[in-house]
Amino acid sequence: MDVPATAAAFRAEGLVKRFGARRALDGASMEVAPGAAMGLAGANGAGKTTFIKCALDLCAADAGRVEIFGLDSRQAAARARLAYVPERFVPPYYLLGREFLAMTLELGGARFVHASAVALAAELELDPQALERPVRQLSKGMTQKLGLAACFLLPRDLYVLDEPMSGLDPAGRVAVKSVMARLNRGGSALIFTTHVLADVEELCTSLTVLDQGTVRFCGAPEALRRRYEEDSLERAFLKCVRSDADASTVNA
Repeated sequence: MDVPATAAAFRAEGLVKRFGARRALDGASMEVAPGAAMGLAGANGAGKTTFIKCALDLCAADAGRVEIFGLDSRQAAARARLAYVPERFVPPYYLLGREFLAMTLELGGARFVHASAVALAAELELDPQALERPVRQLSKGMTQKLGLAACFLLPRDLYVLDEPMSGLDPAGRVAVKSVMARLNRGGSALIFTTHVLADVEELCTSLTVLDQGTVRFCGAPEALRRRYEEDSLERAFLKCVRSDADASTVNA
């Protein structure tokens, strides 16, 4: 299937998702260039996870369109170039860590190499011995790192991560961000949701602010600071989502 050479890694246009009378997404749009890093920020209940699920065809949108590298996201082929870790990651409790990695890689069309898995586990501050333990014996943070390891072991052009640093201690957060930055430097695009604006400043070239299902801002983090005349990205974010003047989408 031919894909335009100029196709975005990810493009969502006018996504709408209703749950009864409530609109979880209200015309949300976002575009990510190949090799770029996009942070998707918003308060609890802003619609970040719903946006990701609709974008990956895990949840049917009521309106809108999503393309992944130029292909309609509803086509299975559109997802062949991405890897995804959900917000609530629960691997089969009865598998050993390495068995889960091997299963995930096989499903993703890749080969499990034990030495590579051990090396990445160490890079993620995950004790390689955890790969020999059943998942049910792992802590929340260790389980999160296992899921990220399964994702990062797959060579992909786009990584979509919903709250990837959830449940991690400071050393784990630094380690995960280091791997994400390495993958991005290697040419892979990143999309990740977060509540921590410092992570966006550290990793991202672009920021999308989602509030009550509506995109309030999409652009460079420094452009958001300039718009609200703030040195702090966090304070600029708060002004963005609380300002009555920002009732519609702002692009910068």
